Amino acid sequence: MSLALFLVSVIFISLSGVLMPGPITAITIAKGSKNAVAGALVSLGHGVVEFPLIALIYFGLGAVFQIFWVKFGIGILGGGVLVWMAVDMLKRYRSVEIELKEREMGSILAGILLSAGNPYFLIWWATVGARLVLSAMKWGLLGLVLLVLVHWFCDLFWYQFLSWLSFQGGRFFGKSLQMGVFIICGLAMLYFGLWFLADAGLSLFWSWGA
Repeated sequence: MSLALFLVSVIFISLSGVLMPGPITAITIAKGSKNAVAGALVSLGHGVVEFPLIALIYFGLGAVFQIFWVKFGIGILGGGVLVWMAVDMLKRYRSVEIELKEREMGSILAGILLSAGNPYFLIWWATVGARLVLSAMKWGLLGLVLLVLVHWFCDLFWYQFLSWLSFQGGRFFGKSLQMGVFIICGLAMLYFGLWFLADAGLSLFWSWGA
């Protein structure tokens, strides 16, 4: 396989993960209702977690994320963060006008927290992503750098597109639509948070029973 074909495969594999609805999708749409570039900021926060993670996998530490207690801890912490953010969002859905300070901190920080606290994101990189990293090593450091850039630009494009759509909706349909966006995204994040917590709890239960 040539480098060009490999990068094309990276695009399709990356989009298959990026396009799946998840907590980052929900927070991007919510933040985008008030900030047209929220998706880019969320992507930056996502990259803060993702870039070092790819480097760790490159140096052979991806197997750490397959350890039971590591996955369990990530699931509990990630689920807790999601539930906390969801409850906060649902509590203040009527006052959609988020203060500027909160909004500036929120988008990048949300990208960091929701990436680091998402066990499925980490498992994806420890499995599918690790395979891409191994393939990229065929072209040395150049292959790794191009993998990182192509994958991250897929994230950037999709999340920025979502936030732009959300912002356009907020401009044209007003506060009622923004309130609806906050409620839907808050419920989605609550669902994912409870799902992460339940999955971690069930995995612990089955490990004790094994």
